Amino acid sequence: MHLLLVEDDAMLGESICDGARRGGWRLDHVGDARAARLALTDHMYAAVLLDIGLPGDSGLAVLRFMRGRYDATPVLILTARGQLSERIAGLDAGADDYLVKPFQFGELWARVRSIIRRSQGQVVPVFTHGDVQIDRSRRVVTKAGVEVVLSAHEYRTLLALAERPGHVMTRDHLHNVVYGAGSSVESNTIAVFIHQLRRKLGDDLIRTVHGLGYVIGQPGA
Repeated sequence: MHLLLVEDDAMLGESICDGARRGGWRLDHVGDARAARLALTDHMYAAVLLDIGLPGDSGLAVLRFMRGRYDATPVLILTARGQLSERIAGLDAGADDYLVKPFQFGELWARVRSIIRRSQGQVVPVFTHGDVQIDRSRRVVTKAGVEVVLSAHEYRTLLALAERPGHVMTRDHLHNVVYGAGSSVESNTIAVFIHQLRRKLGDDLIRTVHGLGYVIGQPGA
C-alpha cells in the first residue's frame, strides 16, 4: 500500500514515516500544499494522511483539489483543530475520517486501514464501453479482459470522459481535471494523453468533436 503524508511538522512526520516503514507501508512525505498537489498529480495512493494547517495553503484546499479532479482516494485528516465546526468542514470537503492531535500511533494506523477497507467496499461503478472496462474500486482498466497499464495522467483523463459518456469535454476542462486549475503545463499534453489512450485502448474509444473537445460515446447520447 502506497500512502501520502502531508505534514509540515518535521518531527511528527518523521515519526509517522518510521511507523509506516515498520508496518510495511510505502509512504511519501511532503510538507506543504504545493508539494501535495504535485505528488497527487503524479501518483495514485491508497490513502492520504492530510494535515489542515499547512504553509502556503490549507489542507482543505488540497482536499478540494483532489475531489475536483475526480480523485476519490480516501483521506484521513490529521489536525490539532478539534472543534466540531472544524471537523464538519473537513468532512463536508470530502474527508473520510478525522483524527485530532495528539494521537496514539496505533489508532492512526487502525483508522488508515479502516478508510482503505471502506473505500474498497464501496459500490463503485465499473464503466464499460465496448470491450473496455474501468474498475474504479481497483483502478484497473482492461481491454477484452486483459489489463492495460495506464499512467496516472492517462487514467484520470479516461475516467473524466467515462464518467460522463456522451458529454463533450473541452481540452481546458480535461487539463484542469488532470493537473488542476492554473497549472502551467503545455497546452498540448491532453492531446498527447488522448493519443496514448487510443493507442492502448483502440482508436474508436474516444471521439474528437472538432472545435469542441473529446467524448466517449455519441455526443448528446
